[in-house]
Amino acid sequence: MRIAIVTESFLPTVNGVTNSVCKVLDHLRAEGHDAMVIVPAAGSPREYAGFPVHQVPAIAYRQFPVALPSPHVQRLISAFAPDVLHAASPFLLGAQAIAAAGRLGVPSVAVFQTDVAGYARRNHLGAATAFAWRMVRWIHEGAAATLVPSSASQHDLEAAGIGRLARWGRGVDLDRYHPSNRASDAAAALRRRLSPGGEVVVGYVGRIAPEKQVERLSALRGIPGIRIAIVGDGPAVPAVRRALAGMPVTWLGRLGGAELAAAYASFDVFAHTGAEETFGQTLQEAFASGIPVIAPRSGGPIDLVDHGVNGFLFEPADDAGLAAFVDLLSRDLQLRLRMGEAGRRSVLGRSWGAVCAELVGHYERVVAASTSPSVVKAR
Repeated sequence: MRIAIVTESFLPTVNGVTNSVCKVLDHLRAEGHDAMVIVPAAGSPREYAGFPVHQVPAIAYRQFPVALPSPHVQRLISAFAPDVLHAASPFLLGAQAIAAAGRLGVPSVAVFQTDVAGYARRNHLGAATAFAWRMVRWIHEGAAATLVPSSASQHDLEAAGIGRLARWGRGVDLDRYHPSNRASDAAAALRRRLSPGGEVVVGYVGRIAPEKQVERLSALRGIPGIRIAIVGDGPAVPAVRRALAGMPVTWLGRLGGAELAAAYASFDVFAHTGAEETFGQTLQEAFASGIPVIAPRSGGPIDLVDHGVNGFLFEPADDAGLAAFVDLLSRDLQLRLRMGEAGRRSVLGRSWGAVCAELVGHYERVVAASTSPSVVKAR
């Protein structure tokens, strides 16, 4: 197949959208497909996995590149002549690309990754929420299919009147994130740093931003025998540092690759605090590493955490619930081990290869539908 991928975020920016796009491109190359990538101009490489990467004019908004309207988008798609267009977390660039593909008779698959409802609630946007959903409908209405990462996202989009929905989650690197990493020299050294007295290490991995609510870890203040490790960086670091002042916290900064895998391996418990996750990729990485997860009963974690089996779900506003589950796991080694093993089993079918093969199936479905006699006649 020939796939045009349009993404609002790409290298050198590293985030969930970029990571999933790169994994998809790696899979397409390995399986012999052809692809082309269109991104907002932000210093991206000229190619990735042997596929060309085209940058279109953009402006910076709050440190994120936002593509400007450009006829170049349609020219690029037309010249490549794809079978299908993949719009990753579409916003302005994705909307342009979906419309352009529609004019060219190319079906689009849009991948939804932003919790609009949660963002609106947190920022008390009120009447602006309806406008935000109108924008989402406008962006997605031209897509042949919108792929949602969780049951919560599907419910939100159905309630907003968006149709043609299908589920598509995210993969996890089952080799990089593995329970055996705990025996590695790197993890052992980090463990000695994080837990000098044999304390239970409660870890967090992710962006340190307001929507992640990392300051909620302050609810763990006073729980005996634990230490907190935070991996990540972001604009909310000063506020979180103030909230956690005086607590036994080690800040590890932004990590990737083998260093990140070693960090997961040095944790005993993984605590997720944000209630606006459309999926929860770090939860999967923790499970793959054999660590029990505690997360809010909201968004993506609802589908990932089997309460009482591989972790615990607390009510989104219940900081005391978060603390109670951390306290329970910190005192029960056998429960941690059982839940960690169950967590690993729960993600064994979610390798990136399996998940990307599922995505190609979605591509094939919309392409087949677009070339059916009834669709061709309607055109």
